[in-house]
Amino acid sequence: METPFWKTKTLEEMSPAEWESLCDGCGKCCLSKLEDEDTGEIYWTSVGCRLFDAQTCRCADYANRLARVPDCVGLTPQNVRTISWLPSTCAYRLVAEGRDLYWWHRLVSGNAETVHEAGISMRGRVKASETELAEPEDYFDYMLDEEP
Repeated sequence: METPFWKTKTLEEMSPAEWESLCDGCGKCCLSKLEDEDTGEIYWTSVGCRLFDAQTCRCADYANRLARVPDCVGLTPQNVRTISWLPSTCAYRLVAEGRDLYWWHRLVSGNAETVHEAGISMRGRVKASETELAEPEDYFDYMLDEEP
């Protein structure tokens, strides 16, 4: 049996298709996050990006997201090593740290639905869209106690 690519390649060595396949489809990176300017602490919210499809846990316009959403962060092999808010379950983060993917990741399970079945994704857990909130203070009502 062949060893999976994420165990044999660095993030930089992966093809574009391999890189994209690492995304588990949880949708956590598409949530609005608040950062304490004094401490740098990240606070998660249940507010989805304006392009986030809460049913599929995917971007509604992935190809154009960086142009359409000014604060969208495109993940790269370089920045996944430094972004403090990547979820602890994120495949990009796990591989960058030399760890393996979880059983529910589609590359392991063979099924894109297992991330949802395992309760890891944001499906059914997004309470608002950023388009519904007028003021920065409005996000406080959607703060979560911990990373979802």
